[in-house]
Amino acid sequence: MKLLLHICCGPCALYPVKELLSKKFDKITGFFYNPNIHPPSEYKRRRDALSKAALEIYLEVVMPEYRIEEYFRFVFSNNVGGGLKPSPTERCGLCWELRLSETADFAKANGFDAFTTTLLVSPYQDHEKVKKIGERIADEKGVKFYYQDFRPGFKDGQEQAKKENLYRQKYCGCVFSELERVKVK
Repeated sequence: MKLLLHICCGPCALYPVKELLSKKFDKITGFFYNPNIHPPSEYKRRRDALSKAALEIYLEVVMPEYRIEEYFRFVFSNNVGGGLKPSPTERCGLCWELRLSETADFAKANGFDAFTTTLLVSPYQDHEKVKKIGERIADEKGVKFYYQDFRPGFKDGQEQAKKENLYRQKYCGCVFSELERVKVK
């Protein structure tokens, strides 16, 4: 089986790739589609860290062009509340939907049997919501969503990232989460 793995960042890819390679997959390809990451310099740091990690774990990674406008367009056009700052619950769900939908489209167009995401390794994400979004998109797009709870390996992946001196970010990536993290007033 060929699997397309949506990757949010290098450190979060380490454990899932190791786990997936021990499963039934003949080929795993990474897919770094993250238009939510802001500013562009942060996107570049994460992309470069993933490139370094991919060399270490012998993983081919597809990196579509960085198109942050897609994130803003999608989040604001689907924002139920209509405000300039969608709530974290709504915003995160829309962000996961955008990224997993693009991953599923790429998987289907390029002959992958299934897709999954490294978002399932993070204890900071709404795991059940990510899973439901992935399953719904799989049904809509006609390509299988492979589910596995990678959270037990989160700490191991982070420790490996430290040892390999990979850049480890302090926020999910979007400008809203960064503002919430630093609490700019």
